[in-house]
Amino acid sequence: MPVRVLIVDDSSIVRQTLTRELGKAADIEVVGAAPDPFVARDMVLKHKPDVITLDIEMPRMDGITFLHKLMKHVPIPVIVVSSLAQSGSQVAVDAMQAGAVDVVAKPSVAYSVGDMAIEITDKIRAASRVDVNALLRRATALQKRSPKKPTALSKTTNKVIVIGASTGGTQAIEHVLRDLPSNAPGVVIVQHMPAGFTKSYSDRLNSMLPLEVREAEDGDAILPGRVLIAPGNRHMLVRRSGARYLVELKDGPLVMRHRPSVEVLFKSASQSLGPNALGVMLTGMGDDGAAAMRLMKDAGAKTIAQDEATCVVFGMPKMAIQAGAVDQILPLDSIGQELIKLASA
Repeated sequence: MPVRVLIVDDSSIVRQTLTRELGKAADIEVVGAAPDPFVARDMVLKHKPDVITLDIEMPRMDGITFLHKLMKHVPIPVIVVSSLAQSGSQVAVDAMQAGAVDVVAKPSVAYSVGDMAIEITDKIRAASRVDVNALLRRATALQKRSPKKPTALSKTTNKVIVIGASTGGTQAIEHVLRDLPSNAPGVVIVQHMPAGFTKSYSDRLNSMLPLEVREAEDGDAILPGRVLIAPGNRHMLVRRSGARYLVELKDGPLVMRHRPSVEVLFKSASQSLGPNALGVMLTGMGDDGAAAMRLMKDAGAKTIAQDEATCVVFGMPKMAIQAGAVDQILPLDSIGQELIKLASA
């Protein structure tokens, strides 16, 4: 059975583009295209879609309000399709906190229709497998989680934490980072998100955590207490310069159907960090990073995969496990503490 998709967007051009591009996938069926949430509400009841693509800025009712109503009454996996404008990016990140599964950028000069089509078809397939009620429960638990002071490292370390994530990763990354102290090893992250959205996501985490979290810039130093998130639409690598570790940003083709790609980051970590790397594979669909995580393990890195029970989509961790790349399989709430232990060893 194909994945049944409802498109909700006030732009007729976007509706036509998404309908055309999604129609090229044999396993996806567009069952309707609504210009606003009021029309969408009737289409949801009539067509019972498996996944909804949702614009945020629409007339009559904004997408966030519709999303809250949808999650309350008819929980369905939702992918936000939003503008790259900073305001739109911030609202899209807020939408993911409200229960949206993922975010995709509308086509623009910097982000082509072809790249968007590849990304959104993959994300629709992943979203169709998501248990939205479980996702909402995790989001509520994260919001209600009582603050606790993470266990500080007793000494500085030259370890670097390297994380890869996709569908469900925005929540999972926050869970892990909340358990790290302000003097934790430097962290580098590839989370599959479009350009612009990673900046809003990084800023949000930076405002909440004792760590310095920011969207990476080319040449940024990897330092204790600093978290660098790969900017959307750019690959990120780790490089060694003398006794220091730096990140390098690159353009180039999609790797494992992604840019940024976990494979690119993990391969560079195997070469530049060796046994100083602590690799973590979090929730996500596909196999991005699995082969390179094996290279990390072979180079002496300690590696962790999130377990199936706590993953939104048990794809990337499963493929890493099958590749023989994983030392430990842990529930999400145990990963941060294990990283502290490994960094202190």
